[in-house]
Amino acid sequence: MAEPATTGARPEPRDAIGVRHPGRWVAIAVLAVLGAMLVNSLLTNENFGWPVVAEYLFAAPVLNGLANTLVLTVLSMLIGIVGGIGLAVMRLSPNPVLSGVSGVYLWLFRGTPLIAQLLFWSFLSSLYPNLSLGIPFGPEFVVFDTNSLITPFLACLLGLGLNEAAYMAEIVRGGIQSVDQGQSEAAGALGMTRAQTLRRVVLPQAMRVIIPPTGNETIGMLKTTSLVVVIGYTDLLTSVQRIYSTNFQTIPLLIVAAAWYLLLTSLLTAGQRVIERRYGRGVAGAVTEATPLVRLFSFRTGGKTS
Repeated sequence: MAEPATTGARPEPRDAIGVRHPGRWVAIAVLAVLGAMLVNSLLTNENFGWPVVAEYLFAAPVLNGLANTLVLTVLSMLIGIVGGIGLAVMRLSPNPVLSGVSGVYLWLFRGTPLIAQLLFWSFLSSLYPNLSLGIPFGPEFVVFDTNSLITPFLACLLGLGLNEAAYMAEIVRGGIQSVDQGQSEAAGALGMTRAQTLRRVVLPQAMRVIIPPTGNETIGMLKTTSLVVVIGYTDLLTSVQRIYSTNFQTIPLLIVAAAWYLLLTSLLTAGQRVIERRYGRGVAGAVTEATPLVRLFSFRTGGKTS
């Protein structure tokens, strides 16, 4: 006779077995072999010219070009960010004149190549030999020689900064529009002006959306500065080009430039992550993902990274 079923009995505990991922181990093995082959090639191939790399990594011409690259990157991004905020506000303005002016600016600067814009500013004297301040269609009070006023450095800033402003305007506009309209309405109900609402309510909330693409634009600007070679300004890449044009050590000098670019890009990426975490505090889904290395090996313990 069968025993009566026991009700309410707790099931016996069982050891949980994690999901196995044999494909990951195969991928790791393949990557390990490829990595070993790469390291072996880097160490044994004399054509890389590591002694030459070590010789020029901190050479004065290279460091001078590096400094010029950093100055151009910082100042151009400042122009781009400030100009982008202004253009975005104009683009969202109910005033059709302001919105139209912003739209034409974006159409012009995003629709023409950056190299063409750099060349335009460099050869502005061909169009306007002199620039002046005075009454429109009237007397001129101060006259400047365009060649003396628009130096190669200033031409670089105008080309890079004004072009970047067009792209930052769309980034800022997207960030502003991501904030719920009710926030602006509530601020208006409290008596805030549109400027106060933008500065105190909208922009602080929009920063969470604006920061990631702005970080990408900054990293891109760091490398875009290499285009200034077309107007004769000396940046990092131009410096190493001038060196290897005399000693013919092309690959080692390009490695020097690449090493500096990688270092600066890594620092900017780390800074971007810190700023993203700061503006993402208290927001669901904030940036807290683990590094690729942690995610790669997390399956071993079945743990969840954060």
